[in-house]
This record gives sequence, structure tokens and C-alpha cells, in this order.
Amino acid sequence: MSTAIQSKTRETKTRSALTALRNEGYIPSVVYGYNTENTPIAVKEGDLLKTLREVGRNGVIKLELDGKKLNVVLNEFQEDALKGEIRHADFLSIDMSEELEVDVTVQLVGESVGEKEGGVVQQPNREVKIKVKPTDIPESFEVDVSALQIGETITVADVRENSKFEILNEDDHALVTISAPRSEEELDGDNLPDAEAEPELVGENQGDKGEE
Repeated sequence: MSTAIQSKTRETKTRSALTALRNEGYIPSVVYGYNTENTPIAVKEGDLLKTLREVGRNGVIKLELDGKKLNVVLNEFQEDALKGEIRHADFLSIDMSEELEVDVTVQLVGESVGEKEGGVVQQPNREVKIKVKPTDIPESFEVDVSALQIGETITVADVRENSKFEILNEDDHALVTISAPRSEEELDGDNLPDAEAEPELVGENQGDKGEE
């Protein structure tokens, strides 16, 4: 496990205080959960990003708070879509002997028969929720698609029995499907203008809608 991330408590939640923290390279955060009260904290963004590269998005992180080391996972975070910076992070303190629920990315393994025949691979859902001990959290959930034909779908029901993890999603939670290739006529149709499309309204009628 990586070196513990240092954190410091923060007393105020004013906008100016949060901005000051971010300008100093800190991420306003909160930690809660096992043997821990809900505590506003701040961690160095560089330290968190480095640790996540080492342990993965679902990995267990050592967090040091007021001299006490906690085992935590990054439960949620808010990211600036333009700058790619983490704006806020929620850390969940965990009991290493207890199972927890985590969302894991689905990774497709192999090349399907349907794809070789020109079919289109689609992933309706890119994650599954599993129940697992912290030390056994996988980087990804592998799904073998090599036998999948055009028009077929793999759902949780198809992989539940052979999975070494307890999957919490419903049986009909679709993981991957192979769609038939689109014909030239369908592709050409996409490029034709929609003759029945209504013109965009511009003028006083739009102003009546106001802000929602």
C-alpha cells in the first residue's frame, strides 16, 4: 500500500476559503464512515493523484488525519470538466475486514464473432456494482465476448454464476451487445436533410419562456 496521504482539517466552508485552498494546491474534501465522524478536510491534489495512479480508482488509500491513519476509498469526487482538476473529494473510511459495495469498470476481453462479421460492439452499461472485501477490489470486471454473435447481448445473468464476485445489479443489466452493421441505404439516409423538421423559432415567442 502507498504512503499515507496527509490531510488537514478545515473549519470554514466559505467560497473565498475554498478558493484559497485550491490556489494552494489543496482539494476541499470530507471524510466519514467507519470509526470516523463526518470531518471536513483538505488534501494535496498532487498527493491524491499520485496515489490513485498507484492503487487505482477503487483502491484502498491510507489517509492520515490528526495523527490517526485511516483506511479509506475515494467514494465520490467532483471534477472541473474544462481544467480536469478535482474540485472536491469524499473519502469513505472502511473496516478492512468488512465487505463494501463498489462500482467497477467492465473490460471486454477477446474479439467477438459478431464483430469479425462486421457487427458493432456496444456497451449499454460500462460498470457493475460488486460486493467485495477492500483487499480484493479488482481494477476491472472482465467479460469474455469472443463467442458473442450479431444480435446477441451479455447481461449480468449470463456472468453471475461464474463470477468470483457478488454482483449486485439486476439480471437484466446489459453489459455488451453486438448490433447488426448498418446498410449503405441507412448511412445515406443520415446525410439527407429532414424535410419535415420545424424551423428554429427566433423572436418574441422565445422570450416568453423565461429561465427555468
